[in-house]
Amino acid sequence: MYRDRMIAVVVPAYNEELLIEPTLASMPACVDRIYVVDDCSRDRTRERIAVCAVQDSRIAVISHDENAGVGAAIVTGYQAALADGMDIIAVMAGDNQMDPAFLPKLLDPVVDGKADYTVGNRLINPVFRQGMSTWRFVGNSVLTLLTKIASGYWQMMDPQNGYTAISRRALETIPLDAIYPRYGYCNDLLVRLNVYGFRVKNVPHPARYGLERSGIKYGSYIMRLSWLLLKDFLWRLKTKYIIMSFHPLVFYYLFGVAFTLLGVLVGLYALYFKFIQGYPIFVPAVIALLVFGFGAQFMLFAMLFDMQAEKNGGWY
Repeated sequence: MYRDRMIAVVVPAYNEELLIEPTLASMPACVDRIYVVDDCSRDRTRERIAVCAVQDSRIAVISHDENAGVGAAIVTGYQAALADGMDIIAVMAGDNQMDPAFLPKLLDPVVDGKADYTVGNRLINPVFRQGMSTWRFVGNSVLTLLTKIASGYWQMMDPQNGYTAISRRALETIPLDAIYPRYGYCNDLLVRLNVYGFRVKNVPHPARYGLERSGIKYGSYIMRLSWLLLKDFLWRLKTKYIIMSFHPLVFYYLFGVAFTLLGVLVGLYALYFKFIQGYPIFVPAVIALLVFGFGAQFMLFAMLFDMQAEKNGGWY
């Protein structure tokens, strides 16, 4: 136990035969249960896990018959931990990338009641993100901004970080079966936590890279996740600010999008008016800028209201 709390760690694993053993061997003594979810690996991952389970009685092995995705594997571990009465459930990938020495820092805010979900933050310090490629950092930064807008957690720094800890009550509240099953699950989970009013906290820690090789193709991943975040954003506005309560920021976003798009269209017409028809551009250009400016103001006010809602704290 850790500070009188039962602690579990979910370890999703897919083709991690080289790194799963050192990952499991390094689990701190404060961890009561380790749920290793083999997501239908095609290498010897399952055999390596079985060896570790013999050596460590805390390890519970769960195997998927079909590859369902990392999000689905984590949900499987969450459900098993809830069934066993665990109080706080952390997630550590099976590629030995997440340093177990920092696990208490993730657990403390949850134990102290300051947050229901903690997320590792590798981006706060250049030293912490040493070893992270420039392309990976830029992609991370773009997705972080999109996740802030979609989730309403405007102080979130590194939402792609899978090193997390979550309270039992949060897992018992959100619909686990609705979580996105593949890469992007952590962003999707943040949106759902925000709708249900849970507090989230960043926990700085250095990145750790070694032999692991990411299977993410960042070009297609960013496009796919951007679409997911757009759908999540619209769902959050509808559920949180219309169905479960009411806030006029929904209309600010609506008018903001409408005026911004209209401003762009008027701007394109102004260019057509000038370069195709040969007329002066001043009047249509001014109208385009005014309309676009109104749209931008509506959008910024909507974001400001959303930030205030975050500062007011969660429902718990």
